[in-house]
Amino acid sequence: MVYLPQTYDTEKERLYFTSFHELMTKRVAEILLVSSPYDAFIMQEDGRLSERIIHEYRGLNLTRPPRLTWVSNASEAMAELENRNYDVVIVMPHISDMDAYELCSAIKDKFKDIAVYYFAYDVKTLLENEKWLRENKKRLMENKKCCDRSIIDRIFIWGGNTDLLMALVKSREDFMNVDHDTTLADVRVIIFVEDSPLYISSILPYIYKEIVMQTQAVMDDSLNENDRILRMRARPKILVAENYEDALQLYEKYRKYLLCVISDVRYPREGQDDSEAGISFLSYIRQEIPDIPLLMLSSEIANKEKAKEIPAFFLDKRSPSLHADIRYFFVHYLGFGDFIFRLNDGTVVARASNLRSMSIILHSVPSESIAYHANRNDFSRWLMARFEMQLASKIRPLKLSDFPTTRHLKEQIRMLIRNKLKIRQKGLVSDFIKEEFDPESDFVKIGRGSLGGKARGLAFISNLFREKSEFQAKFLNVEITLPKTVVITTEGFDDFESLNNTKLFLNTKLLLNNDIALSDREIIEHFKKAEFPEWLSNDLKAYLKHVKYPLAVRSSAILEDAHYRPSAGAYKTYMLPNNHPELKVRLQQLIQAIKLVYASIYQEMPRTLARNSVFRPEEDKMAVIIQQLSGTVNGDYFYPAISGVAQSWNFYPVSYMKPEEGVAHIALGLGKIVVDGGVALRFSPKYPEFLPQFSSVDNILKNAQRYFYALKLTHNQDIKGQKELEDCELTKLDVDDAIDHIAVKKLVSSYIPEDNRIRDFFTQDGYPVLTFASILKFKSFPLGEILSELLEIGKNGMGCPVEVEFAVNLHDNKKAEFSLLQIRPMMVARHNIDVDITQDDIDNAFCYSDKAMGSSQITEIYHIIYVKPDSFDTAKTVEIAEEIGKLNGLFDLQNSRNNRLKGGFKQGQQAKYLLIGPGRWGTSDRWLGIPVKWSNITHVGTIIETVSDKLNADPSQGSHFFHNITSLGINYLGVPAKDKNFIDWSWLDGLKAEADTKFLRYIRLSDSAILKINGRASSAVVLK
Repeated sequence: MVYLPQTYDTEKERLYFTSFHELMTKRVAEILLVSSPYDAFIMQEDGRLSERIIHEYRGLNLTRPPRLTWVSNASEAMAELENRNYDVVIVMPHISDMDAYELCSAIKDKFKDIAVYYFAYDVKTLLENEKWLRENKKRLMENKKCCDRSIIDRIFIWGGNTDLLMALVKSREDFMNVDHDTTLADVRVIIFVEDSPLYISSILPYIYKEIVMQTQAVMDDSLNENDRILRMRARPKILVAENYEDALQLYEKYRKYLLCVISDVRYPREGQDDSEAGISFLSYIRQEIPDIPLLMLSSEIANKEKAKEIPAFFLDKRSPSLHADIRYFFVHYLGFGDFIFRLNDGTVVARASNLRSMSIILHSVPSESIAYHANRNDFSRWLMARFEMQLASKIRPLKLSDFPTTRHLKEQIRMLIRNKLKIRQKGLVSDFIKEEFDPESDFVKIGRGSLGGKARGLAFISNLFREKSEFQAKFLNVEITLPKTVVITTEGFDDFESLNNTKLFLNTKLLLNNDIALSDREIIEHFKKAEFPEWLSNDLKAYLKHVKYPLAVRSSAILEDAHYRPSAGAYKTYMLPNNHPELKVRLQQLIQAIKLVYASIYQEMPRTLARNSVFRPEEDKMAVIIQQLSGTVNGDYFYPAISGVAQSWNFYPVSYMKPEEGVAHIALGLGKIVVDGGVALRFSPKYPEFLPQFSSVDNILKNAQRYFYALKLTHNQDIKGQKELEDCELTKLDVDDAIDHIAVKKLVSSYIPEDNRIRDFFTQDGYPVLTFASILKFKSFPLGEILSELLEIGKNGMGCPVEVEFAVNLHDNKKAEFSLLQIRPMMVARHNIDVDITQDDIDNAFCYSDKAMGSSQITEIYHIIYVKPDSFDTAKTVEIAEEIGKLNGLFDLQNSRNNRLKGGFKQGQQAKYLLIGPGRWGTSDRWLGIPVKWSNITHVGTIIETVSDKLNADPSQGSHFFHNITSLGINYLGVPAKDKNFIDWSWLDGLKAEADTKFLRYIRLSDSAILKINGRASSAVVLK
């Protein structure tokens, strides 16, 4: 046989794991107990029997315990069975109005599908009842016409142990589901052959309890609680037979799913008691399946030698340590417990407790041990005990003779396990366990609180990626991933808040617009000195021992990225090199970053935004995302080749573009430049080569990105203790100074001044110009296609337009990488009314825009604040923002005065103003527009973005400011200097000013102007 490395079918694996949801679909929900009041009292003892069943289920972490109903006689039982659907009936010996066996017969005759179990108190009573049954069997058969079936499904001896009830229910459920579950998910089967009701009642409950407990013990601790419950559904089925023929039938039917066989020796064969039926049965199985674990149970010690001849593991039924001996068999023969690597002489050389530890130590295990276990199929058996049936089925056929050397076999097994671990983690949110943390895990959470809004979005898209495996399959030359993520849930924030009483910050007068509130800087300084939960610090220390790549520490507040709740950019994000040689320093930096993310929830911007939404600040809590920073090392710096934001709705389509085709903004380096409204390249993912802002050489030189952000990796080796987080701030680099970096070389073109032309590749005789031509024009990387597919997947998954943040890494010798960093819902206005804008409207307007964003509406405007065109100076944009903030403060006072009543405040109409000015509003680049903060414009209702001879910036839809504008429902009109767009400055200048500052005029109209927006056509006018 030729050695061929095996790989995993990701889609098949996903479908297989999904099948766990469909296991154990048939359940025992209703049990009817028929007994005398005295028997019922005895069974209840000092507590209700049903409560004890529930307690038993909870103790084993099982779900959906059945309901138990009691009746005292046969007539009540038959009436109850007529009125409700029961799955199981338990009949006790003493029934007042009918013999118990006769009642069983009556039930079976009328309700054929109900399982009927008889509970005897002792063997003597059972023998007496069986004698009566033999004497009356002929009459029962004739009267009840039940000659082709038994009147009792199984007889048990009741000794007061509620474990028997749990075993009874699980045994019935296994019988109901075995055909479906084995076919669907290769669920394993254990055959238990025993004819004695006494031993069935004693051993079966213990087998079930041991199987459940061992199954829970071997579950990989990296899985989350939900997946543990799902995997419990795949535990082995236990099928009981009471004679040779039934046992053989079970074996023939479920042979391919068999995990082991447990058999008595003496039981009926061909209707007669056979003292060696079990020996014949086990010998037959051993001949057919040489490596199957076999357990012989017998009260006759002489059978021990016969067990050795088979060979089978032997246990004495009368042994006082029988239960402990059965546990030993499960652990050492069925693969439960650690995998113990041995040599041929039995010497132990290594031990693996789970898949991850197995994959780690395999390479160091001696070849002799690998061969020993491979020949015995120990690997596949151990994997089956952990529900890894598909992996086991791939490893079981591997023979040493199929490989050039044992080392090749070992590497094949290791590769299959590693692939399995990667696939299994995709789309799962695993619990963080210090001792079991796998740095290869994609998504892990610390604590039991909420993930927060941003992390919920990541978890959702991670799961969506798992379900949409065809998305990755379309782009085989690209590694499409989510960065490895650890989320500190809100449990960490709750403990931090309790330790430091930080809720006091919510009681400051800031919420009531009082100026005496603490500043952001004061809040930050307080949080730097705050105490940090010890348990969380210990978990983070364990995490950092495994992780040494750069990290992004991001906010994930509960209300962040919620529908209709603006918060993009409201909270802090910190980038950490995470490369200091001392773990203590790296831990201090990480804890400080987390503290400052916690602090950001109390700062000005989030609470300002909250006042414009229906949510209250005290409703919010903070989770924290610790994410692998996407990028590559370039000299002393770390950054991705491309960062960007893409939206599934384009508010400003041009030419043949359509709004629903979406829009993207990209830049070299870290994404700060994009989300802060800096210089970024805008394009439609469907038409990436169509770039209006690059329509000529002059436009390219004017609009091309000139600088980018990167994380500096160098650190001060002398720092032993406190290291300020500010040392990890991002560095702004000039594109010209980074031309030797691989990422820059792949993205720049060359400007040749002598020819006044631009070549689409870099040459030493030209000047570097960042055009992304290799990506957008020559499609060396399918960015447009990936974004189009991703936006469609996100939109369908969230049920609304979405906005995603992403990064791209380009390499010379390996696959390029596309990393999805964030996804959030996008607010696109619904148009519930039709608004027509006529030519008369345009003729009577002081402003017209064919780039309007907002719902269709007709709105009155009484207040206008605009930047005086003649006074505007790009060097003074910060001062202009401050002036806007002061005028905005007038509306704080006015709205407070208008809405104040004797009893306090009423929810009334708030005065809003129209804000007009050049460039990008809210940008962090003062040369591209006016860098207003949210606190400067809390009462704005509509914004008009104009151009001037001093500033003509392309509108940025990818910024956090723009996202929050849409979420708040603020109208946004773009008035470029082309087509029919206009603004009548002379009319505005002719109006009387309520306030006139160095850069601004505030107009208060006695007769309102009228804003009309046709949302479907993206056009708007403001009528004089």
